[in-house]
Amino acid sequence: MTGVKRLFKWVLGIFPRPVLIRLSFLVRPVLAFFLRGNRYTDPIDGRSFRTFLPYGYEKTRENVLSPSTLSLERHRLLWLYLKNETQLFTEHCRLLHFAPEQAFFRRFRQLPNLDYVTTDLNSPLADVKADICDLPFESNSFDVILCNHVLEHIPDHQKALSELYRVLKPGGWGIFQVPQDLSRERTLEDPGITDPEERRKVFGQYDHVRVYGRDYIEILRAAGFDAEGVDYTRNFPPETVERYRLAAGERIPLVRKP
Repeated sequence: MTGVKRLFKWVLGIFPRPVLIRLSFLVRPVLAFFLRGNRYTDPIDGRSFRTFLPYGYEKTRENVLSPSTLSLERHRLLWLYLKNETQLFTEHCRLLHFAPEQAFFRRFRQLPNLDYVTTDLNSPLADVKADICDLPFESNSFDVILCNHVLEHIPDHQKALSELYRVLKPGGWGIFQVPQDLSRERTLEDPGITDPEERRKVFGQYDHVRVYGRDYIEILRAAGFDAEGVDYTRNFPPETVERYRLAAGERIPLVRKP
């Protein structure tokens, strides 16, 4: 797998994300065919493989990228939570999905109970090209918002959170995943760091502007949400966490608008 690891790191470093999304539609079936097996299972589509793929911009994580859905640890954990703990797949609701992940995009689009709206500035999967800090939606428009691994890219994340709060209906809920360092008490950010290489060293990725710490839930509460960090991997035995290749202890940031 050493050659695959080097190839993936090179591809991630060379191509911008919109290009990677388009390329992935071509390579995904090939990867899934050659890596088929029975050691690890992707709970999103139920397919099993002898290994998952490595992934990471600065620090490569081994055996985390599903060959079939291209899901990572956070996607598989979120899928399990949504399926087991919410009515997203059964009750009618209007869902706003930022930077829609391939692992979810087509599956959500096919659900007859969802009024499904996707948005992003650059993603080719987005219905609405929009700035998260200036959304073109009416207030109190959506029952559910999924905004995952977006806020760490946004310099004014407080403005972004105010917009998310504005367009969510009272009583509505959302999940706003971010890269969260639970060993860090306070979120690290420095607006003076603009060089991509320096951002990579400090924040872990060339286009990140902060590293969230344990205070992330307080940041969400300060924006007006009721918020909690759900340690959902605790619901599964260690062998299931390993089989699904989840990140043990990862928190799901669940928010509600009072």
